[in-house]
Amino acid sequence: MKAWKKIVAAAAAGVCAISMAACGSGSSGEATDLTYDKIELGTTGKDIKTTINLFSHRTDMLQDSYNGTTWAQYIKEFNKLYPNITVKVEGGTNYGDAALTRLQGGDWGDMMMIPTVDASELQNYFLPFGTVDNLKDEVHYVYAQQYDGNVYGISSTGNAVGIVYNKKVFTDAGITELPKTPDEFISDLKLIKDKTDATPLYTNYAAGWTMGAWDAYIGGTATGDAKYMNQELLHTEDPFSDPGDGTHAYNVYKILYDAVSDGLIEDDFSTTDWEGSKSQMNSGKIATMVLGSWAVAQIKSVGENADDIGYMPFPISVDGKQYPSSTADYAYGINKDSSKENQEASMIFVKWMTEKSNFSTNEGGLPVAKSQDGELPDVYSEFKDVTFVEDEPAVKGEEDLFNDLNSDSELNINASGDARVQSIVENAANKTKSYDDLVKEWNEKWNAALKTENSEVKYTTVVK
Repeated sequence: MKAWKKIVAAAAAGVCAISMAACGSGSSGEATDLTYDKIELGTTGKDIKTTINLFSHRTDMLQDSYNGTTWAQYIKEFNKLYPNITVKVEGGTNYGDAALTRLQGGDWGDMMMIPTVDASELQNYFLPFGTVDNLKDEVHYVYAQQYDGNVYGISSTGNAVGIVYNKKVFTDAGITELPKTPDEFISDLKLIKDKTDATPLYTNYAAGWTMGAWDAYIGGTATGDAKYMNQELLHTEDPFSDPGDGTHAYNVYKILYDAVSDGLIEDDFSTTDWEGSKSQMNSGKIATMVLGSWAVAQIKSVGENADDIGYMPFPISVDGKQYPSSTADYAYGINKDSSKENQEASMIFVKWMTEKSNFSTNEGGLPVAKSQDGELPDVYSEFKDVTFVEDEPAVKGEEDLFNDLNSDSELNINASGDARVQSIVENAANKTKSYDDLVKEWNEKWNAALKTENSEVKYTTVVK
């Protein structure tokens, strides 16, 4: 039974997004009526001869030295099927900001990885791949980039959240079963401290963005509820309070606070080094880091102990079951102002990348194409007995409510809220504020935002 109590039945909404003014003057020509589901790879568009441009966050894949499949290698394979479609890729550093700037200026080519924009503004920039109804049986994450029933982005891969860990360190500490609750995890960290020389939990405090990773666990992972993050949270009073059963946001962040308080982190959190931490974990000097599955491949590649690096579900269970959130990575978007020919070539390339390139598996991600369901990469070997949770979308009319609440409260959940999570470390280390004091502040800010946005309270996390 869920720990949080329903006050009145209903659903809500929300998408993590940053509002931005629409720009552009409409399509420069006839838009294609081709949709993702109508494409037959190898047959559709065989007569197309054109050059298309992709603006991507994956600058590493542009380098010949990349320890994986490069853009050049993918495109070479694509050209075996479509030799007359030339694909050019441009990478952008500090991608989120760079992509927004390019998007607003209109100079971003035919495709881009969609940055954070309000759902209502997707139609101002991007071509629909089809409707939710037509695509939901073909690909995952159709709700991540949809508005008014149209899908404007196809995810490049999917991610499931968990914890990177060193298997050898766990074995040396005498840990034979992976933790499934916060208490079990803290107990394991204490064993690691007592029986090994490894840092039990490395915070990566100094990097900043690494701390924001903790936000990813407060939705489906902590509740087992696909509706929670984008619907119920937005009508929940006191969402950071303790439900009393080891679940919800309270217990996610409390793990971090307790680990710091108990001396289970690095000696000086202010001097942490993200790049250096990879090799330290590879060599067994670090036991765990709270990061997405994308980090596993990087950590494996920087030392001789790749087989020691594993990925486990985040240690929260709901009624005895673990529910890792399955989320969309950056999604391909197609320029609605590109030529009809380039729109069709771009859509064909996206479908090939999704269904034929093996990109998701190569990058240690979950498959996007539903035809590939069940094909989990090795990184998820510890996730065989879990249930993945794919967040349901906001309800119609409330697609941007989360953005408004997030901005009003200044909590910045899943939106560069690094400083808030860093404050957990600071207060725990310096003993300036108790964890419950922090929780009280977050609740007050969130509750005030609910009032500002006139969001009806329908739920509470508090057990009364």
